[in-house]
Amino acid sequence: MDARWPVALIGAGPGDPELITRKGARLLQAADIVFHDALIDPGVLDLARPGARLVAVGKRGGHASTAQLAIHEQLIRAWRAGLRVARLKGGDPFIFGRGGEECMALRAEGIPYELVPGVTSGSAAATYAGVPLTYRAMSRSVLFITGHRARGADPVDWQAVSRAADTLVVYMGVESLPILCAGLLAAGRSPSTPALAVEWATISQREIAAPLADLAATCDRAHLKSPAILVIGDVVALRDTLALAPMRAERGACRAAS
Repeated sequence: MDARWPVALIGAGPGDPELITRKGARLLQAADIVFHDALIDPGVLDLARPGARLVAVGKRGGHASTAQLAIHEQLIRAWRAGLRVARLKGGDPFIFGRGGEECMALRAEGIPYELVPGVTSGSAAATYAGVPLTYRAMSRSVLFITGHRARGADPVDWQAVSRAADTLVVYMGVESLPILCAGLLAAGRSPSTPALAVEWATISQREIAAPLADLAATCDRAHLKSPAILVIGDVVALRDTLALAPMRAERGACRAAS
């Protein structure tokens, strides 16, 4: 085995196994050991070569998780053992995926790595729902933000967030949804702003639409669960015109619009 083969940090995409890149699939198939996130679809893991070791190191809110430093140590140890190592991360490794932290750990040990971008769930959820995140004269800017607040982090500046872009895409925002909506409303976003929550994007995609003022209550009644993406902005109103419902039905997606 060639210890000079770089650790491959691969973006698995948002869930649908067909959305991993060809390069990502090729490197995954070449790996001896695959350290994968919790939400990777089994169809993506099936791309690993027979005999490859699959190691779950995922993180999910409210579930037992592998400490980030332990993930670093496992990657380093496997590479030093002469294994071809793949780190398979949901979405894109550099968008709320801690890919930067893992690269820093490898770099500190002089270990080469290769980065393979992936389709991030924020854009995929919107596209599958028929919502263009940018649209001339309606949305010229998009902000990707996380609803998860790290321990000890400063409070969110909702005024700055609200002014930053026409369209907001929120990752990991289910638990903080009432606070998020209240913050945006207090910062001046119109209560009637179209908003959309997408659960299990691109897999068994469920969509819940409501005005911003009603989004938290609507999602609560619909028992929205993580993982979910929130899209907030006028472009959400294009959903009913642009969504290809028959195609989405074939993928097993469903809708629950208020």
